[in-house]
Amino acid sequence: MNTNAEYDQVIAKARHIFVLKMKDYGPSWRIMRPQTVNDQLYIKAKRVREIEITGENLVGESVEGEMYAIVNYAIIGIIQLRQGFSDDVDMNAEEATRLYDSYAQEAKELMQRKNHDYGEAWREMYPASLTDIILTKINRNKSIAAHNNVTLISEGCEGNYFDMLNYAVFYLIKTGDTKK
Repeated sequence: MNTNAEYDQVIAKARHIFVLKMKDYGPSWRIMRPQTVNDQLYIKAKRVREIEITGENLVGESVEGEMYAIVNYAIIGIIQLRQGFSDDVDMNAEEATRLYDSYAQEAKELMQRKNHDYGEAWREMYPASLTDIILTKINRNKSIAAHNNVTLISEGCEGNYFDMLNYAVFYLIKTGDTKK
């Protein structure tokens, strides 16, 4: 098990999906306000949880696909926080991809620091626990947004987006979706 290599494989696949979606839609997500990004993340994570609980997948789209969407929407959330949302699509695909790469690298560096301190504890966790933690981070972002993005002691929305991204990557590593 090489976490860095597995992480890179997951991010490469997520990036590939991101780039293909940009060819279809461009960076249409630039108009999303923070609460909309949070709701998109919620829809994805909630669906994963429902499938985990019921064992039924009536839509047919994979749980892994939803986790890749969480990776990508978390990066979109970081972009929206740092760049601000827009009333129109004010960014081209190349700029969006450049920001994607920058924030994915930042997330990897954060993962490496935390993995050092926590001893890769995520490897001993259940995938369903990772889903629950992602949902918790989404709910935290919703609470922070309800308080005009002001926190008293917490790291804020950006830290939660980075954590969601990394927990989704861990989920994909744990469930074996690093080589597909």
